[in-house]
Amino acid sequence: MWPLPCLAAGATPPLFGCGRDRTGLAGPPCCPMADLTIPPSMLPSDGRFGSGPSKVRPEAVADLAAAAPRYLGTSHRQPGVKRIVGQIRQGLSSLLGLPDGYEVVLGNGGTSAFWDAATFCLIERRSQHLAFGEFSGRFAAAVSAAPFLDEPDVIRSEPGSRPEPVADASVDAYAFTHNETSTGVMCEIRRPLERAGGAPADGLVLVDATSGAGGLRVDADQFDAYYFAPQKCFGSDGGLWLAALSPAAIERVESVLVGRWVPGFFDLKAALDNSRLDQTYNTPALATLHLLASQVEWINDHGGLEWSASRCDRSAEIVYGWAARAPFATPYVTKPSDRSHVVATIDFSDSVDAAGVARVLRSNGILDTEPYRKLGRNQLRIAMFPGIEPDDLEALTACIDFVVAELTP
Repeated sequence: MWPLPCLAAGATPPLFGCGRDRTGLAGPPCCPMADLTIPPSMLPSDGRFGSGPSKVRPEAVADLAAAAPRYLGTSHRQPGVKRIVGQIRQGLSSLLGLPDGYEVVLGNGGTSAFWDAATFCLIERRSQHLAFGEFSGRFAAAVSAAPFLDEPDVIRSEPGSRPEPVADASVDAYAFTHNETSTGVMCEIRRPLERAGGAPADGLVLVDATSGAGGLRVDADQFDAYYFAPQKCFGSDGGLWLAALSPAAIERVESVLVGRWVPGFFDLKAALDNSRLDQTYNTPALATLHLLASQVEWINDHGGLEWSASRCDRSAEIVYGWAARAPFATPYVTKPSDRSHVVATIDFSDSVDAAGVARVLRSNGILDTEPYRKLGRNQLRIAMFPGIEPDDLEALTACIDFVVAELTP
């Protein structure tokens, strides 16, 4: 564990902090928080609450360790690894309830790479983007920089809120974000309508589901590309992207590439062709694949997406209910229906230093509750992914109450 930084009045925190950490290393007793220990009986069974990389279930790690002698260090073109890829594709098709004709495609590089792949292969001329946080804005920026596309229509709203799509005849792709990880805002996924009560607008619906997939409900009929990385709800590592593509998206991939140069790494047709063979275009991280397959199987075995979404609902009730009761805390997202059920952002009153609370939590083995750095708010950000036990979130809120009580004059 990292030592707890010094917060004494007027003191300049040293580079590596001061005080006593859980390893027993001691520093000068210069700040009242240095020796603050949360009673062990209060601590959660697992202290990982990061919004990505997320908690990896110990059972998944044990499964990987058991398979390692015959799996790790083997060829990704051979049956042992292809079986895992096939298991992932089939498991995700079941989990997401994909209709006939939809296909699960995967490739290396994570969501950032898929943004570039979509820029090359899924947008024909012009796209519309809902930008309401750091990650939803990045895809819009990538498209705006593409010299072969028209300037996108970007509909923005302030962080902590979300905008609505607007049907536009000049748009051939609508880009949504299911869950904005930076702010804790979730978005209902539905195709934009030509008018109130009218038919769905033409154009593909592309959904960045990096922190929502596997934890939030979604209707596959409402999207054409539902893409994500596995280091959030799917309890694995990053560096991989997965996408559920509709027949319309597959047709776009095959048609838009005619006459358009595409780097091989971003070629969705190559990714599609390889995925149909249960492999990836480039060499994948085998541990990542195995952990992902284990998590998908775990969710499906317990009841699928409805089970995992209900589990996240319970976790959200715990965290937001606590924030409503705590005199020093309030949910950052003001509209209850927009509050994410997989990533909660909780503002603190000026009388409480949220960063200081996070440091104390970290020194006691409760990790990664710090806010998203670019948001710059006095808040904590708490993951509520399916792999995190709701009881551990209950324990976390009790620990926060304890630390605030101890630190408040």
